[in-house]
Amino acid sequence: MASQIQYDNDEQQTLIVDHTNSSEVRSMGSIHLSEKLKEIGRNICTKETLKKKLPITKWLPNYNLNTLQCDIIGGLTVGLTVIPQGLAYAKIAGLPPQYGLYSSFMGCFVYCFLGTSKDITLGPTAIMSLMTGTFAISPVPNDATYAIVLTLMCGIIQLVMGLLNLGIIVNFISYPVINAFTSAAAITIAFGQVKHIFGLSNIPRDFLPMVYHTFAELGKTKIWDMILGFSCLVLLYFIKKLRNINWGDSKSEELTIGQKVSRKFLWLFGTGANAVVVIAGAGIAASLISMNITDKLTITGHLHAGLPPFQAPAFSLKSKNITQSAGDIFTKIGVGFGIVPLLGLVETIAIGKAFARQNRYKIDPTQELIAIGVANIFSCFVSSYPVTGSFSRTAVNSQSGVKTPASGIFTGALILLALQVLTPLFYYIPDAALGAVIISAVLQMVDWKVLKILWKIDRLDLFPLIVTFLSSLVIGIEYGILVGIGISIIMILYPLARPKLNYYYQPGIIIVQPDKGINFPAAEYISDTIVLKATSGGKRRSVIFDFSHISSLDYTAVLAIEELMVDLKQHKLEVVLCHISSSVLKVIQRAEIPNLRLYSTIAEATDEMYVKDESEPTEDEESQPLIGRV
Repeated sequence: MASQIQYDNDEQQTLIVDHTNSSEVRSMGSIHLSEKLKEIGRNICTKETLKKKLPITKWLPNYNLNTLQCDIIGGLTVGLTVIPQGLAYAKIAGLPPQYGLYSSFMGCFVYCFLGTSKDITLGPTAIMSLMTGTFAISPVPNDATYAIVLTLMCGIIQLVMGLLNLGIIVNFISYPVINAFTSAAAITIAFGQVKHIFGLSNIPRDFLPMVYHTFAELGKTKIWDMILGFSCLVLLYFIKKLRNINWGDSKSEELTIGQKVSRKFLWLFGTGANAVVVIAGAGIAASLISMNITDKLTITGHLHAGLPPFQAPAFSLKSKNITQSAGDIFTKIGVGFGIVPLLGLVETIAIGKAFARQNRYKIDPTQELIAIGVANIFSCFVSSYPVTGSFSRTAVNSQSGVKTPASGIFTGALILLALQVLTPLFYYIPDAALGAVIISAVLQMVDWKVLKILWKIDRLDLFPLIVTFLSSLVIGIEYGILVGIGISIIMILYPLARPKLNYYYQPGIIIVQPDKGINFPAAEYISDTIVLKATSGGKRRSVIFDFSHISSLDYTAVLAIEELMVDLKQHKLEVVLCHISSSVLKVIQRAEIPNLRLYSTIAEATDEMYVKDESEPTEDEESQPLIGRV
């Protein structure tokens, strides 16, 4: 037998008793469940669902030669950018340079089928490389087992989050926290490359020890590395300026063919600055080696030639004197399984939304999460470390005029070609040149302007920004982001636990008006505050609780109201409620609080409320309402 309470328009209780047989109820429930499953199945198997979950089906039917031409140009341009970046970022991850290229192609192919942004390119990034180097360093030199396991787990976690529509989690991390973490990570990465610029070795990875030991070892600087490193930094600065030349207001149709070609060449030359500098550095190193000068520059050295093997990740590690089980690997990575997927989500969604706004189209954040999850799962089979959207390469992609995610196919193809053909030439690339590429890329991530903006708009937001920034530098980048997330959550929850209470007085009465719903974090605080306000200062005042701004009430809040009545009754004072919405009224009525009086308005409550010990208000109370935060 089932029963329920209904309320009519006059808010009167009506008890409806249903004598339905229990077996019939179970039968009806089974039929309902079966119909529901069939409905879900029908919804999944629709053309609209297919287009949503496989976005390539939206744009592929309209693909044409003009679109193909734009995608080829964009894809190859991004490829020229990602090759030197990949080689450099792998060093941040603590891996041999070829792993940067292993991480650069599979995401491009997968995103073509599953991504909703025409501009995003997936691959290694500075932040993901730093996180990999923080959480997934193998005890065996040049071993990628830990990084590959992290990639697989990142993909699984991101895919599950996407399927469960949990992308909303990113909204709980405030912009100041993300900005502070990104800036701290950029500074950590950039300073970590100083050792390559000066030709130093045996420098720790943690920021403060890194700074100390770098300055302590400056006496061991290799002059050729330093000269080449600073030369590469200067070249990168000026060459990148070429793609941002302001040509004035001349229209495209007014230009000659020569002007168009020269401008396009300068833009491509500026866009490919990383490749130009790396090739130039490799040429210098090769020349020195040909002259039997082999100890002047620190070079990359021999790399594993060819494509990576396509194989499942190994969940154990065996070396000469080291044996690591799956449990050992998972324990070592630890919280990295939570932080790295989350940061990958933040990077990709933020980049996707930024370029979608710029180019006037929409992305699906949930589908983006699915795409990056599947990309990481597939990437782990080609020895990749975790990938996400790259801001710098996405900007290049957008500026190249791409039309669809198919540009990633040409980026991936160029990387595969480089792995198969150019790997022997990577031997000559100087570490100083790769260090310059990284420094040039990551320093653009440091945003000092936000300090001035937050100072003008909301100085309270400076607190999580400063704490996150300093924590990331002092105690470690992996703990800094946790501190920042914790502060974000506290700043969200604190107003719920300490809501603003507006209050004013009438003779013998205090009227209290919370500015939002009363829930369990705030229940005890509100109750204690009202008791203190009603009984302090030698005056005793009964309480009118104005619910005009309250749309929700939980069980703990109901108990707090009952306890408030008991506490004030000991002082011979009363509590009444007014301005109650229908939804809150149902909760209160079901709670059956004894002797609770309810009124429609404050005036009605004031007129009819019986005050046993009336106390006259002070001069301030009579002159004006006292409104403030308790």
